[in-house]
Amino acid sequence: MTTAAVMADKPGYVPSEDEPFMNERQLEYFKQKLNAWKEDILRESRETLVHLQSETENHPDLADRATSETDRALELRTRDRQRKLISKIDEALRRIADGSYGYCEDTGEPIGVARLDARPTATLSLEAQERHERRERVHRDD
Repeated sequence: MTTAAVMADKPGYVPSEDEPFMNERQLEYFKQKLNAWKEDILRESRETLVHLQSETENHPDLADRATSETDRALELRTRDRQRKLISKIDEALRRIADGSYGYCEDTGEPIGVARLDARPTATLSLEAQERHERRERVHRDD
């Protein structure tokens, strides 16, 4: 039975700590989750583009124009963050393909299914992430 067929058998599947880490079923789950997330972002980006193109009207009222420009700038910043997120999603998909997905970049230890389910692009275990953030704070405060 293929992985897709296994996933189709149990559409409510959620990975757990009780099964072998990064088994075929978990990898397929995260692959599908990442691809769905990427598709949502791309769909929203297309909708934003259509919206921005259709709202090119020049507002005669200065307050309306300022509000419109602020909204547009916020939307563009959001799309830029999402563009960066797509590259992180693509990196995660590459890690799934090469077998390194789910393992901490610093320690090589498993990241943990719960953390990956909450943040599928995670590259550090919770402990390694906390150490990284502490180091950033120390260097920022210097």
